[in-house]
Amino acid sequence: MAVDREHVLRSAAALLTRKSTATMDEVAKAAGISRATLHRQFAGRDALVRALEALCIEECEAALDAARLGDGTAQEAVRRLVSELERSAGLLAFLYTENQLFEGDGQHEGWARIDVRVAALFRRGQESGEFRIDLTPAWLTEALYGLMASASWAVTEGRVAAKDFHHMIVGLLLGGALRREEP
Repeated sequence: MAVDREHVLRSAAALLTRKSTATMDEVAKAAGISRATLHRQFAGRDALVRALEALCIEECEAALDAARLGDGTAQEAVRRLVSELERSAGLLAFLYTENQLFEGDGQHEGWARIDVRVAALFRRGQESGEFRIDLTPAWLTEALYGLMASASWAVTEGRVAAKDFHHMIVGLLLGGALRREEP
């Protein structure tokens, strides 16, 4: 029987998000495979985390493309981006807190590419007068990632309904990022 690598990775991310100290045995059980099968796919935890990172970067870059960030207003583009990223929210939630990804030789170049594209969207919104200019594009980018991770955790834990995912993120992010007219 062929192992569904994506299923294994998503199962691992879901478990590791809830229990960061989970063993490879527990990851295998969550994925419905044996430990030996898991080890044939991933030599250890580091290899598993790096595979999760690669999948997430691939999905995030595809979401950025699908969201057509240059079309319409920046607000519309943010709404589309959140919709496109929703499928990857579980991966983002895990990776957002995985410190080992930022140790050693530095950040994976894929994250840097994603950051540049998202920050450019927020900069475009600032330049068009849609978004506040007292918050840097880098901070708005981090806020988006944090809200995506928080919403994913809340949905996974059953504290909020999955159908509210998009509304919660967009409502809070744009509600706090919109430029207000002075009284």
